[in-house]
Amino acid sequence: MLTLLACQTAWMVGCKPAENAKGAEKAKSENAVTVRGSTITVAEVTWPKEVRCQGSLVADEVSIVGAKVAGRIVRVPVDLGDAVCKDAVLVELDPKDYQLQAEQADAQLLQARSAIGLKPGDAIENLNPDNSPPVREARAVWDETKQAVARIRQLSDRDAVSETDLEVAESAERVASARYTSAQNGVREKMALVAVQTALRELAHQRLAETKVLSPFTGLVETRSAAIGTYVQPGQSLMSIAKVDRLRFRGSVPERFAQQLKIGQPVELSFDLSDQKRTVAITRISPSLDPLNRSLVFEANVENADGLLRSGLFAEGVIVLDPESQGIAIPMTALVRFAGVDKVWKVFDNQLKEQSVVLGRQRDDRIEILSGVSVGDVLLLNAKDGKQGKFEQE
Repeated sequence: MLTLLACQTAWMVGCKPAENAKGAEKAKSENAVTVRGSTITVAEVTWPKEVRCQGSLVADEVSIVGAKVAGRIVRVPVDLGDAVCKDAVLVELDPKDYQLQAEQADAQLLQARSAIGLKPGDAIENLNPDNSPPVREARAVWDETKQAVARIRQLSDRDAVSETDLEVAESAERVASARYTSAQNGVREKMALVAVQTALRELAHQRLAETKVLSPFTGLVETRSAAIGTYVQPGQSLMSIAKVDRLRFRGSVPERFAQQLKIGQPVELSFDLSDQKRTVAITRISPSLDPLNRSLVFEANVENADGLLRSGLFAEGVIVLDPESQGIAIPMTALVRFAGVDKVWKVFDNQLKEQSVVLGRQRDDRIEILSGVSVGDVLLLNAKDGKQGKFEQE
């Protein structure tokens, strides 16, 4: 047994130098690897300062439509998602009661106009109260009494009539004068009544017209709660109309960027559920920060005449805060990404060495480097060819 253990020990000891020699030879072989390729020198470039944000599209306008009069619904010609034009009929109420009220108002107005001698089509503004039949009649009576007083006064001067007869004639003349004034006032009152009846007629016809609920603008039916046979009250919601030929992107930026946000700054939008990309400009900025998440809300108009975008669509935005900002950016070919680690191959004293980097934003075929390399560093252009070892310039 002792002899066997001694042999095993001697064998193991004899193998270690051989293994060490083999490892050293392998390391020497690796260090002897030579990589040939092109390089780039890190330099500052114009790299616009940007901030990313998230938000969603909202309709430019949304109107909750309701009836202005009470009634029973008899027709609903549109449904969810339908396109409607401005003043298109959305809901129609039973007009019978309002039609009768309109006819009654027409008759009452005609009666009031006829009482002062106005014919159909005559403008009340052109009416002179003194030319109306009641006033002309009272005027004629007054003139007659004035002539009678004049005749009796001449006879009284010749003692042909008594003083009593003169007093009676003068009293009749004063009564006729008062009736004339009263007739004038009566006509003016009836003219005012015509104005009242005209307003009531217009109100009755307006209510009749309001039995048809019209679209306030061109858009799409977003919701519908109206059903035939339902009795609705004034102001009750029947459906909502969304104006979507232009949408609004509503997003927010952190508080630290609030002072840098300006009207007119470009925003590049991309959408998860659509391959559409749009470049828009900030049109509105909230005057105050949201106290809950310390962010500033802004809006940008998004033209949607083609109807390819929908309200509520989630979007990511990139806002260009400073288009002249400087930064370090390298071609994507100089970057290696593996297992969540970003690195480049740095050339130093004709040797290639790995260098981990922290990345920023990517634009086209270049990417920003936040840390890991400095201006003047030399990097391997085709990072996929990089290996630990010597480097030779092509």
